[in-house]
Amino acid sequence: ENTDPQRTAFLLRKQWTLYSVTPLYRFSDAHLRDYARLLSAVIAAEKQKGLAVEIGLELDIKVAISSLPDLRGSDRDNAAILVQLSSRSPASPKTSEEKLLWSGWFCSVSGDDFSENVPEDFTCLPLFLTNGAESYTSIVGSWFQKTFDCCFRRLAISPLNLSWMAAMWTGCKVDKAASAMELVFSVPRLPQPLDISYAIHPEDAKALWDTVQKTPGEITQEEVDIFMDCLYSHFHRHFKIHLSATKLVKVSTAIASAHCDGIIKFLQSQYLTGVLMLLTELAISQIQ
Repeated sequence: ENTDPQRTAFLLRKQWTLYSVTPLYRFSDAHLRDYARLLSAVIAAEKQKGLAVEIGLELDIKVAISSLPDLRGSDRDNAAILVQLSSRSPASPKTSEEKLLWSGWFCSVSGDDFSENVPEDFTCLPLFLTNGAESYTSIVGSWFQKTFDCCFRRLAISPLNLSWMAAMWTGCKVDKAASAMELVFSVPRLPQPLDISYAIHPEDAKALWDTVQKTPGEITQEEVDIFMDCLYSHFHRHFKIHLSATKLVKVSTAIASAHCDGIIKFLQSQYLTGVLMLLTELAISQIQ
């Protein structure tokens, strides 16, 4: 893990919504300030109900686009790009702190194989994460799609991938006292929605995983299946409920939490790029 914890701390403990993005056409790191000016003009025009505004005027909403070179898996990955929208009340003094309204960032962590097969004019940043109002996500996403001829799609996380996350994150070591691992299951075909929450002590979950995993550092589908089946059997022994008949919709661990709707929360800076590597893989699989 090569990330600087201080530079990436603002990404932690926020709820991020996931999207996959096709390669950006003629996007350049050298023109980030120009992109910010253009995007701020678009946002101002939207606020004025479509009336055009002159680029460079002082606007209510400030757009900042910057590079996050720490967030990549190798030197061949493109540096992550951070987009932030902030505002200051007209009545506030110039020296007052701006209020962050919305954040979004593009990244590719160990997406080398995908980028190698893309023509030179395209930039591969297949994973996009947002925090803030959907109205801003829509404006920013539309501008990027029109400007760089790319396409955004919400990135869902399947129950299979959630079970992999549960197994992988259970096996990770954390410095501080770990919180319980929680699995949330949705019961299908009921008139009213019903979720079942299943919390496991982190040391118990880690001990179970250690008995299942054959080769440290490597995980197989068979090991993940055995791990989940053991958890299901334990639950059935106590509550006589077959969790295998339900749908896994959320996983929460000390490393991160993930929801099937494509919502992620990062909790440990030292595992940030590892989680992003998995999410990049999911985003690429949706694009291909």
